[in-house]
Amino acid sequence: MIAIIAEKPSLARNIVAGIGEMKKKNGYFENDEYIVTWAFGHLFSLCDVEDYSDVPVQNKKWTLDNLPCFPGEFKFKLKQGSDGKVDEGIARQFNVIKTLLNRSDVDKIVNAGDSDREGEIIIRLCVENALKEKKPFFRLWLPDQTPKTVKKALAEMKEESHYQNLANEGFSRTYIDWLYGVNLTRYASIKTGTLLRVGRVIVPIVKAIYDRDLEIENFKPETFYALVSKAVTDGEEIELTSKYKFTESEKRKAEICCQRMNLLDAVVTDKKSKKEVLNAGKLYSLTKLQNYLGKKYKMSMEKSLSIAQKLYENGYISYPRTNSEYLATNEKGKIKEIISTVKGLGYPIVFKDKKTIFDDSKIESHSALTPTYKIPSKDALNEDEKLVYSTILRRFVAVFCEEDCLIEKSELTVSLGGKEDYVLKGSIIVTQGWTKYDGADKKDKLLPNLKVGDKINVDFHPEEKQTQPPKHYTIETLNNYLKNPFKEDKANADESDEDDYKAIFKGLELGTEATRTGIIDNAKKSGYISLKKDVYHIENGGRHLIEQLIDMNISMDKYKTSQLGQALKKVYRGEISIYESVKMAQDEIAEVFKNDPNQGTGFYGDKIGECPLCGSDVLRGVYSYGCSAYSKGCKFKINFKILSALLPKKQAEKLLATGFTEKMKFISKNGKEFDSKLKLDVGGRVTFDFDNK
Repeated sequence: MIAIIAEKPSLARNIVAGIGEMKKKNGYFENDEYIVTWAFGHLFSLCDVEDYSDVPVQNKKWTLDNLPCFPGEFKFKLKQGSDGKVDEGIARQFNVIKTLLNRSDVDKIVNAGDSDREGEIIIRLCVENALKEKKPFFRLWLPDQTPKTVKKALAEMKEESHYQNLANEGFSRTYIDWLYGVNLTRYASIKTGTLLRVGRVIVPIVKAIYDRDLEIENFKPETFYALVSKAVTDGEEIELTSKYKFTESEKRKAEICCQRMNLLDAVVTDKKSKKEVLNAGKLYSLTKLQNYLGKKYKMSMEKSLSIAQKLYENGYISYPRTNSEYLATNEKGKIKEIISTVKGLGYPIVFKDKKTIFDDSKIESHSALTPTYKIPSKDALNEDEKLVYSTILRRFVAVFCEEDCLIEKSELTVSLGGKEDYVLKGSIIVTQGWTKYDGADKKDKLLPNLKVGDKINVDFHPEEKQTQPPKHYTIETLNNYLKNPFKEDKANADESDEDDYKAIFKGLELGTEATRTGIIDNAKKSGYISLKKDVYHIENGGRHLIEQLIDMNISMDKYKTSQLGQALKKVYRGEISIYESVKMAQDEIAEVFKNDPNQGTGFYGDKIGECPLCGSDVLRGVYSYGCSAYSKGCKFKINFKILSALLPKKQAEKLLATGFTEKMKFISKNGKEFDSKLKLDVGGRVTFDFDNK
């Protein structure tokens, strides 16, 4: 008898559909050959600090006395609720798994976790904690959840040992994230008196948005003059912009330069025109799908992932948490079958065997997102599900479209008196091809009908312009940054993806396709960042988090995170052990505690200014900034939290030095957002300054 443990009930039902003819029992399915049971995602979690420590727990309060905590051996326990008790449903289902695995007629066990490192360790933990005697252990690897794929995968199962490196990477990530999250979250929260979520990935994500927003706030625009001609030739306006620019104080120089340029002849010296094939975009990875849906439909990352996951669980698309835009060469037969099915819907598509589609070197674990042969019925999906599914389907149709998209590209070179050349580019679509289904990414302007030797009119004049601040992160640009945080130019990300895939395989990315969405969602729920339409902004909580960590010399930037990401990839490749990767994290965390000048006091004592009442030093405490002469009777203090806003140290310093903070965001008691500065009145009270605009 073969016992299969699925990661969740929906996957178990799909496995049962692939096997066929199984009876439902209490917590599992069974026939003469198979038993199929399930977990509820994570049934186990790592033990708490207190489980490793002899320090008594007092009123469930965190303490510095048992930090840093570096377990000699990491221990797991069944997940508990906020009341400290194991959830009854989890305990009941684990007992079902335990009973089934230890049945005498069960001679083979199968890990059917999701096909990633998380799913790998979820089921391993169930088996390790349930099994009394060792039994043969196998892995069911499902690129999609259709019945055909389930049957095929059951016939091709490999021994679980084949996935040992994947499990090692999963355990390493779990241990490292626990070490950072538990040690530094507790440390920072105790030291500041406010809950600060310090994680290996959440902090660099929040810091990227913090740095960008600070850059925008501190940006001082500079005026300059560009030399622009928009003269009309044969009824068409032709715009030329010189490479020369002048500062705000050089307007007269710009005018003189324009006068000289207008005396020169502008002649077409070269004309190129050719027809070429415009290739469709690549198949979607999760990031590229989320980028598209966020940019075009303002759909949040968590919503698009949730819908894609549901489509996958219903068998309509392949595994969604993929970082690749390519297909594996051994999938060609499956793709031909999908093409045949999609063709039956009326789409003109054919199989294409091209390196831009099938490339094993660009695949780490999972291929690009595609539809499956299972097509949803007319009423099977709601509107949002239809949108996500049709986006994946239309890109698949575009990639395998029978008819190419032909464009005519034109390029004109205009020489201004032999002193400066201007190149004008444009194109028109001659044959629509795949653009009928997926839209054209290229939208160049049409060029005037000129030939070599034609003169064009010019009328250069200084046009006042201003330097522009950097743009806020959007869903697309933040995703691109996290995928390859060390890539300078994102503008041409789609033209050559070699650097992006090298970054992924080396572990340079911040987070992964599987974890990134959840981490960004946690940052939003924690009040660190917000998403308005598809634009991210830093919030007061995020400013407080980053500025407090800076003050504590806790560096959790992209460099540290990517170093650990690279270590995880080395574990996956078998180059280093779990212990070696964990030791790197422990050494980094130990430095934080070693460099704490007030270790164990729970109080910083940083001077932030002078008391407006008595002139003594105002010091930073755990819950407020307070006068050092408190014991002598001075009661001056400023609470860290004012309404919804946390008051960072820099703002508190400014308040004491000038009497005002900068403008901050607040939420009133009735839930309305408003902006205001804070001010100190003569009695040392902190009030809102609504008049100081």
